[in-house]
Amino acid sequence: ANETAFKIVRQYHLQSGNPRKSKIISRHRAYHGNTLATMTATGQAERKIGYEPLAPGFLHVPPPYPYRRHEKLTVEEHGLECAKFLEDTIIHEGEETVAAFIMEPMISGGGVLVPPDNYLTEIRKVCDQYNVLLIMDEVVSGFGRTGKMFGHEHWGVKADIFTFAKGMASGYMPVAATVVKEKIFEAFYGEVNELKHFRHVNTYGGHPVATAVSLKNIEIVQRENLADNAAKMEAYIKGRLKEFADHPYVGEIRGKGLLLGIELVSDKEKKTPLEMAQANAILQNCLKQGVSIMRNGNTVPGLGNVLIMAPPLILQENEADQIVDAIGNALKQALN
Repeated sequence: ANETAFKIVRQYHLQSGNPRKSKIISRHRAYHGNTLATMTATGQAERKIGYEPLAPGFLHVPPPYPYRRHEKLTVEEHGLECAKFLEDTIIHEGEETVAAFIMEPMISGGGVLVPPDNYLTEIRKVCDQYNVLLIMDEVVSGFGRTGKMFGHEHWGVKADIFTFAKGMASGYMPVAATVVKEKIFEAFYGEVNELKHFRHVNTYGGHPVATAVSLKNIEIVQRENLADNAAKMEAYIKGRLKEFADHPYVGEIRGKGLLLGIELVSDKEKKTPLEMAQANAILQNCLKQGVSIMRNGNTVPGLGNVLIMAPPLILQENEADQIVDAIGNALKQALN
């Protein structure tokens, strides 16, 4: 889906009178895929080791990270600062060369980084000002995961291009989609010999079984109000996780819906990341209790210290209790 989006934005600008607009900006810690272009856009250094040189024309800016913002900044000021990082990069590269900015509504596998409430609004303003298309990667956050049908709905900001995958079929079939605004779609009209159409064909593209499964999955998500359930379970789980707020290793509890993270630190005041061996021991302890959680592995060297929970959208309170109890037991044993 994201690889498709990159091709679309470059061809769109070429056919709209902006032939030099080809650069794509993304964010450190973000994950956008493992093909050559999407891996280049991904802001996770360890995933790229052994595969260089990567694709040209990609740049990265810092993401919002309220927990680790400068101590003199409010959360809102931090949001403005991070939007300014994007604007400055566009200016320094030359606005006539920048085609798109790709972002997840909230960074997921890179550490569950929830942006300040003003961040997406400011990003939209910057993209509009410099004619940069905004690509919203909803592969993880789409279809109920964050407590709304789509992650961007938390902040009321719409993109020019949306990409979807995982939640479309809940993993039952491999499927992805790239959705564009009508204005972008219309730029591809023309005679066949003009080569203005989008030349993008896959062996298994538009597979009828995958699309049928996706439609049925989306029907179930809507009929059973699973986005609402994710929001309800978020409140319940966060309420229970507060029991561990004073634990020496718990730096911050954050997330939306059923995409939640616990940042582990060895020093709460200095926010020193917990060693990965210790974080892995906590994961293994949870697994022994029958609970599988993740951490942000293969992202930033030495910063794989965020526990990530992404349970099924049908989760109920007794199952949430099992998850929280396992984490609590693992945290207690980690001190021994």
